[in-house]
Amino acid sequence: MHDPNKKRSSFSGKIGFVLSAAGASVGLGNIWRFPYLAAKYGGGIFLLIYIILALTFGYTMIMAETSLGRMTKKSPVGAYHSFGRSKWLSVGGWLNAIIPILIVPYYSVIGGWVLKYLIGYLSGKGSALAQDGYFSTFISDGASTELCFLVFALLTLGIIFAGVRNGIERVSKIMMPILVVLSVIITIYSVTRPGALAGVKYFLVPNPENFSWMTVVAAMGQMFYSLSIAMGILVTFGSYMKKDVSIEDSTKNVEIFDTAIAIMAGLMIIPAVFAFSGGDPDTLQAGPSLMFITIPKVFDSMGLGTGVGILFFVLVLFAAMTSSIALTESAVSTFEDELGWRRKKATVIVGIIMIALGTLSSLGYGPLANVTLIGMQFLDFFDFLTNSVMMPLAALATCLLVSRVVGTQKIEDEVTDGGKPFRRKKIFQFMIKYLCPIFAIIILISSIANAFGWISM
Repeated sequence: MHDPNKKRSSFSGKIGFVLSAAGASVGLGNIWRFPYLAAKYGGGIFLLIYIILALTFGYTMIMAETSLGRMTKKSPVGAYHSFGRSKWLSVGGWLNAIIPILIVPYYSVIGGWVLKYLIGYLSGKGSALAQDGYFSTFISDGASTELCFLVFALLTLGIIFAGVRNGIERVSKIMMPILVVLSVIITIYSVTRPGALAGVKYFLVPNPENFSWMTVVAAMGQMFYSLSIAMGILVTFGSYMKKDVSIEDSTKNVEIFDTAIAIMAGLMIIPAVFAFSGGDPDTLQAGPSLMFITIPKVFDSMGLGTGVGILFFVLVLFAAMTSSIALTESAVSTFEDELGWRRKKATVIVGIIMIALGTLSSLGYGPLANVTLIGMQFLDFFDFLTNSVMMPLAALATCLLVSRVVGTQKIEDEVTDGGKPFRRKKIFQFMIKYLCPIFAIIILISSIANAFGWISM
């Protein structure tokens, strides 16, 4: 099956890993999910809890997954199998491997929507994009959404085809700095709008009165999205990491990068929407309606709508692309490792799966609108299945693997290899053994209960 003599691809060094892992982390989840959740669950208090969780729960999971990858030099299935062939180990490995294969098709559909809006702004149609009903008319037009989805999917596959250093690392090194610069420009523009300061205050200043138990659950769920935990990505990227790179320092850089972009996304979107709506946080609606309906209206009301619209959707396109690349790479790596396929063959097969499943999501609001799974459109169903069910289970499997099978000592040996520091060792050991498994179970139960309407989030 696996050819032991086949040389594994690798990142050129720490910068390559950090920018690629940050690129994986910084995606649509940061840019439209984070601001909406922050607005809904208490602004500043949500932000504070999110940062605390990122530095404890998030840190622990990144360290565990990256270490497992580097230790075994394998993608998720192989990494799990390295420690035995028991049934539950196989299930844990395959869960981590299948999640990206299910996420990337619907993610690419949303990437296609972003592409459509960017082209709209570039061709000077910003006001048309802000009209009532534009978005719903567009997504119900099967041919139009399918074309945009295919263009986005083929762009992603082209980069994967080029390999780890020539494709993923090179694109991340170009896209991530541009993404940061664009974030800063749009943030400055947004917070200087008249009436925007109320939004800045709401988002940055923690108010204990806004705290609820759901603030914690929502922040935990967002962290999976934001830090690319439990998607097999970090195991795969860890397997491309050289031994002379410090895992803990790289993790710290990814945490900082990712949290900074999430905060900037909040500052880009919340103050602008506050200013536009006269301080009504309810205008920050969930997911697509925020990015494709509210934001174009906000830009249109600003005067410089077209210029800011172009910058914003270039930023979102880059964020979507870097995450899509990471998800696809994780899937391709699994096929290469487990089935012994060459990279080109693995990329083509993943591409076929991606286009088949993505087409269901792409047409799910148009020609296939009458077909639902447990009352959900295809895109919503794949999102629920991966984020609410499979990812918490995959995180739980990783916690059990590290604490019960591998042992924290082996992870410590991998992290400190060559005399490198492991500063937060005590936090890591306590979190992986006790708190992380409990958090994963809480997210699983509350997400399923919410989806079936037993509790409201």
